[in-house]
Amino acid sequence: MKRYTLIIALLISCTAYAQNTINNYKYVLVPEKFGFTREDNQYGLNTLAKSLLEEKGFTVYFDNAEVPKELAGNRCNALNADVAQKKGLFVTNLTLILKDCQGNIIFKSKEGKSREKEFATAYNLALQDAFTSLKDVPYAYNGTVTAAPQATTPVAVAPAPAATTQASTPAPAPAAVAEVKEAAGTLYAQATPNGFQLIDLTPKKVLTLLKTSVQDYFIADNDTTHGIVLKKSGDWYFEYYKENKLVSEKLLIKF
Repeated sequence: MKRYTLIIALLISCTAYAQNTINNYKYVLVPEKFGFTREDNQYGLNTLAKSLLEEKGFTVYFDNAEVPKELAGNRCNALNADVAQKKGLFVTNLTLILKDCQGNIIFKSKEGKSREKEFATAYNLALQDAFTSLKDVPYAYNGTVTAAPQATTPVAVAPAPAATTQASTPAPAPAAVAEVKEAAGTLYAQATPNGFQLIDLTPKKVLTLLKTSVQDYFIADNDTTHGIVLKKSGDWYFEYYKENKLVSEKLLIKF
């Protein structure tokens, strides 16, 4: 009898695991910094991952941003995105991993590869290549609500003082606030094999833009700073981190 009970328990466990797919999740949390990078959003990878996940249909937040109440009260309703690097000679290898709140892997992509020599280009192309695996997987949120893990042992709770009001859910961490800079002048886009270069009236090259698979989203480099150029509410912005602070520089671009 015990043997049959064990078999049934294992079958139920396997069935539950098999049913835990990306379709059970509406939200994905992306970290500000991946484990193999040295700084927040290095090479624009975290912003790129967020954009590609949103393109798939997920609702995506950075893990330190303000989130909806249903997610703030139970982070198990979200998948946690991570990107792992495998070191290789003359090749950049990146793998996308989506885990649940208990660390179980729900999705793991193929190894995205790039042989580009320039770091920013190589990492962005490798990540986009890894995401092609996710594009091939059908996704439609099925409305599943995940229960938060329960404590395995009872915890003693001291009586609340009479004047204490009912406890509320802790406020989520505030979203990263960007320092916004106004446009310095009109920049003119000149086409290059992989994107554009932006020049001023001097003429002097101000920014190099490299195309990505996301519309109105470019890898950007001004020889001293790596970041991204993207379009928001009809305006163009160059975003990058400086001394661990997010800077959003408005651009006036004529294509």
